[in-house]
This record gives sequence, C-alpha cells and structure tokens, in this order.
Amino acid sequence: MIVDDGSPDGTGGIVKSLMKEFSDRLYILERTGKLGLGTAYITGFKWALQHKYEYIFEMDADFSHDPDDLDRLFEACANGADMSIGSRYTKGGKVVNWPWDRIFISKGGALYTRIITWLPVHDPTAGFVCYRSHVLSRVPLDKVHFVGYAFQIEMKYRIWRLGFKIKEVPITFRDRNEGVSKMSKNIVKEAIYGVWKMRGFSNEQ
Repeated sequence: MIVDDGSPDGTGGIVKSLMKEFSDRLYILERTGKLGLGTAYITGFKWALQHKYEYIFEMDADFSHDPDDLDRLFEACANGADMSIGSRYTKGGKVVNWPWDRIFISKGGALYTRIITWLPVHDPTAGFVCYRSHVLSRVPLDKVHFVGYAFQIEMKYRIWRLGFKIKEVPITFRDRNEGVSKMSKNIVKEAIYGVWKMRGFSNEQ
C-alpha cells in the first residue's frame, strides 16, 4: 500500500502502471496536498484494518529500511510480540551514512523521550514497525495528535500504555541515496513539546 500525497516525482503514475502486473498485492491511496506523515500512516492503517489484514507494517519508501528485515519484524510478532520495531539503537542496531550531528540529535531525542515518558523503547522515533491488527484496533486513531516524527513516539507510547508487548529488532538504517529529508524546525518543536503532552493522553476509544 502506497499512500501518496501528491508526490511531484511521478510516484502515482509508476505505482498505477505496476498495479497492472501486481493487481492482487499492490495498492495506492492518493491524497491532495502534503497532509503530514502521521495522517498518511493513519489513512493506511484504517485501510488495512478495513481489509482485515492481521499484520500491518510501516516503513520508509526510500530504502533506508531494508525490505529483507520485514521477515524479522513479522517473526517477532508471530512469536508473541504485539508490536515489533526495527530499532537503530537497541543492541545490534546501527546507522550508516548519517552525519554525526543527525545521529546526535536522533539519539539525544530518543533519550529525552525515554526520560520524560518512561517509554521502554530505545528508538521511539523509528518508522519501521509491525503491528498486530488487534493492537491498532485498540488505538483511537482519530485522536492521535501529532503528524511529524512525534507521531511515531505517540503510537508507541499509546500502545505501551495499553499494556501491549513491544519487541525491538536490531536493524541497520542507511541514509537515503536520493531525495531530501522532510525534517524541519516545526517537526523538531512538535517532538520536543509533544512528549510532555503525551503523558496526559487517554487511550479511551
């Protein structure tokens, strides 16, 4: 499932042409304008729940996440985890080709998040995740507050607060070869202040 927010690089056309060959396993949801990372994922989650998928994955589309690691995330959930996370910062995980300042900010943000929220996850902003469907169905998706990287933290925090089992799977994260990061001051600000707000969130449906 590709959620495309009006990408100017022709993503929609490429996916549609491939759907002729892979009609039973490739889908696209096209939206107008840039509505944010979080809303794109929620749109995909709702589609997957509606179509009764048991395991629901999220990953970057720029190959920073290795598709071969999908099997390992699946195995973690199939063997008892309710949510598995492809983690850069758990034992065995690593980052390749990132500048030192980006790694410093990312690791510092992870530590900051853990201190404020007590969330027992080493890589809370990770975007490589496998969910069991019964987990996503318990999260009030329409009440998820954040749309940037804080979205990733919020999803993990809500699932942890609901008492589900989270498993981190070590991965190697590689910086993209093409394209530009969407990191901005507003996204960073949302994450810094967002972790304080999360402690007051309710998981009521």
